[in-house]
Amino acid sequence: MNNLINGNQIKLLRNGAEYFPALETAIDGAICEIYLQTYIYELDDIGLRIGDALKRAASRGVMVYLLLDGFGCKDMPKTFIKELEANGVEVLIYRPKISPWTFKKSRLRRMHRKMAVIDGRVGFVGGINIVDDFNTPPQMSPRIDYAVQVTGPLLTDMHASMQHIWLTMCRVHLQPIRKSLLQDDLSQEVSGNMRAKLLLRDNLLHRNDIEDAYLSIIRSAKSEILIASAYFLPGLRFRHALRDAAARGVRVTLLLQGRTDHLFAGLASQALYSALLGHEIRIYEYHKSFMHSKVAVADDRWAMVGSSNIDPFSLMLSREANVLIKDNGFARELRLDIETSINAGATLLSADEWEQHHYIKRFLSWLAYGLIRLLIGVIGQSNNY
Repeated sequence: MNNLINGNQIKLLRNGAEYFPALETAIDGAICEIYLQTYIYELDDIGLRIGDALKRAASRGVMVYLLLDGFGCKDMPKTFIKELEANGVEVLIYRPKISPWTFKKSRLRRMHRKMAVIDGRVGFVGGINIVDDFNTPPQMSPRIDYAVQVTGPLLTDMHASMQHIWLTMCRVHLQPIRKSLLQDDLSQEVSGNMRAKLLLRDNLLHRNDIEDAYLSIIRSAKSEILIASAYFLPGLRFRHALRDAAARGVRVTLLLQGRTDHLFAGLASQALYSALLGHEIRIYEYHKSFMHSKVAVADDRWAMVGSSNIDPFSLMLSREANVLIKDNGFARELRLDIETSINAGATLLSADEWEQHHYIKRFLSWLAYGLIRLLIGVIGQSNNY
């Protein structure tokens, strides 16, 4: 993998329990500028707490830019947005929700990124929305997800990407553009020795960057590949790469959702189980709670953390942001944490049991898979699925 940026310090943040205190601290320390982008923003305890931090920042003269997705935040009360704006927070909506009865492929092209950059000096990337970990059904454990906190030269690319999409949305919404208080040159000092790359996915210049990075890691893996993905419905290239890796002796393990808050997508993933299990790929289903992770580790050398699921909606339609990290210590830390989740709440699937006992599930999964393929075909995307 080329073009990795050296000199970064990247910290793994497990779940909102570690992410939100770090984010709030960074917001409270902001002097000039805050960019925050999220797919979902819930008005639970966490949403109110982060909202209060944004208002505090704006009240002391910090320029605060909050970008929300129109579908993911469709239920957000307009009164809350007006309250933020009245306190100096600038809020824009990415693709306001289209009627569910209007079929346009543009309504599926969402802003699924979860990113923040504060003063160009600290940034966050991952899969964690602004929602409390315990915002789950009663008696269910908190959801699992990850983010990273970044300092160092990688922030230059992170800031540029967030600024670009904000300015684009300003033009779309015919909003005035305020001049940044930050210096034009945001080149960062070395803050560590970790090599990393910001991977974006959009529908123009970066259509396949995240998937291509995954494929490069999988094809070069020599001993182990561990992927935890909330929604897993990869295309042919991805599936063949996993099978080829397993065939050359790489230990391939998938941690997928056993309890999903989107039943249709979960069923579609199960349509691939027979083929994957038949190629000696281990599949664990996590049942303890919702598993929203979007991470991977290969050979205790490469790690991926971000917002992109491995499904057609993330890899072919949405705006996503991942960080690819080449660092042995970070990769080991992430692997151990995924394995802890597996040991605490996941079940290993058996190929024989899946074939012999899950007739109804297998039928429903192929029905769901066929409908998703039809949907992807109708909107004119690749037939790779």
